[in-house]
Amino acid sequence: MSPPVSSGAPVQERRLGVLLSHLRPCAPPAARRGNHHHDLRVREAEGTGGLAASPCAADGSGETSGGQRCVFCEIVKGNKPAYKLYEDDVCLCILDTKPLSTGHSLIIPKRHFPSLQATPPSVIAAICCKLPLLSSAIVKATQCDAFNVLVNNGKVAGQVVFHTHVHLIPRRKGDNLWSSETYERNSIKHNQETKDLVSGIKELLFPPQDDSAEGSTIPKEL
Repeated sequence: MSPPVSSGAPVQERRLGVLLSHLRPCAPPAARRGNHHHDLRVREAEGTGGLAASPCAADGSGETSGGQRCVFCEIVKGNKPAYKLYEDDVCLCILDTKPLSTGHSLIIPKRHFPSLQATPPSVIAAICCKLPLLSSAIVKATQCDAFNVLVNNGKVAGQVVFHTHVHLIPRRKGDNLWSSETYERNSIKHNQETKDLVSGIKELLFPPQDDSAEGSTIPKEL
């Protein structure tokens, strides 16, 4: 989990410096003139590393239901190192330790929620409202062409760490990260099966007994 030691490439360090300056526009001048590569490292030797503590589970034991410690909660507590890009009272943005591309980042809530469904809407909103700020800085720093915002929710969907997190993945033309992007997609079928699917989802979203719910944009709690 330890962050890799940079090979000293000046271009990459400058880009990380630019990214940091975008993400911390209110940082004191003295801090901006420091070693950005050093500032990005949250070191295990520093204890809390400037991060707020948060419980990993409802019982506050710092362990998941399987008895293992959540790596993201350990990062939030400062017990594990990470390259920290942004932090506020609700969420934290770090570089992915196994990036799909340069600048691949993760936005994680400071409190432990195992899935998107278990995450309160207010926390999801706090994460999403930071996406324009974070993506703008990362795109400029990495000089990429575009980016993906991705959530792997559940084991079958590729979720590895069961602590809600959002991937922000810089993209470049021709990077071929996903072979599915080259697949020819079929058009939706305008048949009874599709109509039944729409009806089934609407029934779960809106109370059937409430006639005023038809066309409403406010779903009920599932």
